[in-house]
Amino acid sequence: MIEVTNLVRRYGHHIAVDHVNFKIKKNEIVGFLGPNGAGKSTTMNILTGYLSSTEGFVRIDGMDILEHPAEIKKKIGYLPENPPLYPDMTIDEYLSFAGDIKKIPKTEKNEHLNHIKETVGVSDVSGRLIKNLSKGYKQRVGLAQAMIGDPHILILDEPTAGLDPKQIMEIRDLIINLGKDHTVILSSHILPEVSAVCNRVLIMNRGSIVADDTAENLATRILGGSRLRLRADGSQETVKGVLEKLPAVRKLEFQESPENGTCEVIVEAEGDIRREIFRALSAASLPILLMRSQDLSLEEIFLNLTTKEAS
Repeated sequence: MIEVTNLVRRYGHHIAVDHVNFKIKKNEIVGFLGPNGAGKSTTMNILTGYLSSTEGFVRIDGMDILEHPAEIKKKIGYLPENPPLYPDMTIDEYLSFAGDIKKIPKTEKNEHLNHIKETVGVSDVSGRLIKNLSKGYKQRVGLAQAMIGDPHILILDEPTAGLDPKQIMEIRDLIINLGKDHTVILSSHILPEVSAVCNRVLIMNRGSIVADDTAENLATRILGGSRLRLRADGSQETVKGVLEKLPAVRKLEFQESPENGTCEVIVEAEGDIRREIFRALSAASLPILLMRSQDLSLEEIFLNLTTKEAS
């Protein structure tokens, strides 16, 4: 669906995008992350056709974006961080205007726009002026605009910025549903939302892609092993003495336990040592009350990769 090869964008002597390569399959929801100044927005603007690259190429459905700009732009719907809304228009007026710009046939326009309004959940307020809408509804209208013409690809830049928790959940569920029929690139600084929505994560830093994988695989790669949260019926000193004897254990991080007479610890180890832990604590008559995988959060992955890259 999307193929980016050796993409470079220079501004004078400054290289904003430095030989970036990635591919995105049909109907994938991909999180696109990076600190400020990483080159993420520049890359997204090249994908949408708003900027040209200095070197390299972008192909959508096998077509080069520079050689077939009009055809490719029909395949892409773009929601910028600040949606380009006209506040003195009603939702119906604005979407009708956007439909005309995108050359939706008049015989199909009403049915097409009604379907989009229903999908994004603005049908009940479609007669209201945009300036009187909440931030959440404005984001929905911006998303509706991006969906006009039924593009195959949706590029969403900070779609949940400034929303309250309820609105964030609603937009998140909407994006998941859109991913069933669209390829979605989601840029966001709200990392838990990216983790909840996306099948895969691209992390960019200093103009380059520093990670391209699922959050789970990235966590395993960074840890180089496993991390478990363990709660045992016994004192910290006793549990520590048993676990420290296991050769695969690399690090023990004890935390406050919610149950009296127990201890809680994060265990980092080489490989999967759940069975070894079970046998060792059982032999010491220390019952295990809880043991579960403790993957790195997306925030920890992001900080690990971008901090390492910057150092």
